[in-house]
Amino acid sequence: MTDPAAFSRRAMVRLALAVAAATAMPGIAARAQAKLKIGTIGAGSLGGAVGALWVKAGHEVKFSSRHPDELKDFVAGLGPKASAGSIAEAIAFGDVVLLAAPYAAYPQIGRDFGAALKGKVVIDAGNANRSDLFEEAKRNGIGVTTQKLFPGARIVRAFNAANNRLFTQNAGKEPKMAIPIAGDDVAAVEIVKALVVSAGFEPLVVGGLKDADRFAMGTDGFGHVMPAKELAEKLGVKP
Repeated sequence: MTDPAAFSRRAMVRLALAVAAATAMPGIAARAQAKLKIGTIGAGSLGGAVGALWVKAGHEVKFSSRHPDELKDFVAGLGPKASAGSIAEAIAFGDVVLLAAPYAAYPQIGRDFGAALKGKVVIDAGNANRSDLFEEAKRNGIGVTTQKLFPGARIVRAFNAANNRLFTQNAGKEPKMAIPIAGDDVAAVEIVKALVVSAGFEPLVVGGLKDADRFAMGTDGFGHVMPAKELAEKLGVKP
């Protein structure tokens, strides 16, 4: 059985190397070369699409589902760097966790796995429009609402501003499609920027979690396939 303390130390070393790469290497293309272990909470249309792009880029990805046996054929088709497991296994595996479950499930996920997610870089790709949390997210901000549900996690909003089919269709194409990002943890944002690049896109940091509403579903910042410079002009931010 793997020693949890030893696993934690190894994960911390990988994250430290990724942060160092994200802050020291010359250029974001170079920063994107750091390979990480990524766990997904959810392996549906969004989690499957984005996770597959990371596998293609050389990251190891453990996709999770309530029924991981149903993912057997999917992960087999992605090759040896893809695997499937429970949510708990994906969280333990990942240096970074992609939260790609329905937003309505966030409170239960927080109750069940919040402790395991503390200190983890968590990429929040959900939208609250079809959940009971819509009014709260509208009132307080969706990024702030997610952070409340996962206290201690290093939340970064990304991969929520377009349909999953747009990610699959446009990954790697020139000019690169912009992926807006929002987060309060500077080091976590740098890691997510590098993962955006390795997936074949161009990151655009819009601001902190309070600014995530600017590209939430239903806003003018949602659903665009355009380079970061053009999206920055549309959102009124500096690229």
